[in-house]
Amino acid sequence: MALDIKIDGRLARVSELKRDNHLYTIKVDDDIYEIDALKVGEGIYSLIYKGKSYNIEMIDNGSPRHYTVNSFHNSYEVEIIDAQTRYRQSRSKGAATDSGNTITSPMPGKVVKIPVSVGEQVVAGQTLIIVSAMKMESEFKAKTNGTVKSIHAAEGDTIDANKVLVVIEPQAE
Repeated sequence: MALDIKIDGRLARVSELKRDNHLYTIKVDDDIYEIDALKVGEGIYSLIYKGKSYNIEMIDNGSPRHYTVNSFHNSYEVEIIDAQTRYRQSRSKGAATDSGNTITSPMPGKVVKIPVSVGEQVVAGQTLIIVSAMKMESEFKAKTNGTVKSIHAAEGDTIDANKVLVVIEPQAE
């Protein structure tokens, strides 16, 4: 499973390729690393990379998946961005989830209900589609008054992230 990890503002794609007890082969962006990693205390890790030893302290910053990581010489702010975090971010931003006229799925899920049909007049705030993802049901609502131009899923469908679900033709003012 790949994760995006933001370290002091730099975004890196990290994948675990292989694990044998405490020996890890990981891929960071396009580079491969072999690391001997061992947890030695609460939030404290010993890492060996290319024969050099590093001690790392991870401090939970009180919000999900945010840490301060301290080494002997440096301190880093780290955020782990997994599928659940991407989903929460897109839901809280709103604009990333839909553009006002187009409703898209922020992550893979299953269509639970579509309470509208093509050609139906809808009003801002009306539920257009309900999607279940990460054991949570999310209602996607119309941002504007208009007509349902197209529906690109059916109840019970399994959908991919960023799939267009419903398109609204805005009402002429």
